[in-house]
Amino acid sequence: MKALLTMLNLPYKDESLYMMALTHASYAYENQTEKNEKLEFLGDAVIELLMSDYLYNEDLADEGIMTKRRAQAVCEEALVIYARKIKLEDYMLLGKGELAKGPNDSMIADAFEAIFGATYLDLGFQHAKKLFQRVIVPNLNHVWKIKDYKSSLQEYIQSGDKRNISYHIVSEKGPSHDKEFEAAVKLDNHITLGLGKGKTKKEAEQNAAKDALKKGNYDFKEAL
Repeated sequence: MKALLTMLNLPYKDESLYMMALTHASYAYENQTEKNEKLEFLGDAVIELLMSDYLYNEDLADEGIMTKRRAQAVCEEALVIYARKIKLEDYMLLGKGELAKGPNDSMIADAFEAIFGATYLDLGFQHAKKLFQRVIVPNLNHVWKIKDYKSSLQEYIQSGDKRNISYHIVSEKGPSHDKEFEAAVKLDNHITLGLGKGKTKKEAEQNAAKDALKKGNYDFKEAL
């Protein structure tokens, strides 16, 4: 733990917060300790605010572009890119079953968000911003290449008319620490355009949008 905090150049005060940030629910259950989910919730908001601030100061053309860029930069795939750059998966605390398999992308992304939650609580917003500059900003060129299928589908649908699309979680399987979600994307709330699965609701929705783009009568090759 100390090696990670030193590498991140964090002048930490409460090491236990960062330990909690890396504690997956499976480990917490086996060892009767706190899991990282509340810190993940907080960190998600901190990262989104920091990314919004960063994009605002980049002086991009309009709000639509900033919204699309932010979605790319805070999606699960992007969070995993940032996390793997600092080898965060090597420090995670997992239950025996999860340890044997190794952490999946959803677990790694959650731990990364939780680290930002811990930093915010321990050191405040400015140190969270410094961490953002060190571990996220240098990797944004990789992240801009990630496809945001939900935004692409929205653009294609609304380019023709004013019909609406919505996302619905249609199934949820597995234990709390290893969920699998299935999402449906619907046109006008009743016509199913696509289905997708994922370890998080966001991932399932992205895959549903990707499925819709593949199935639909859209010029989807650019989006894919």
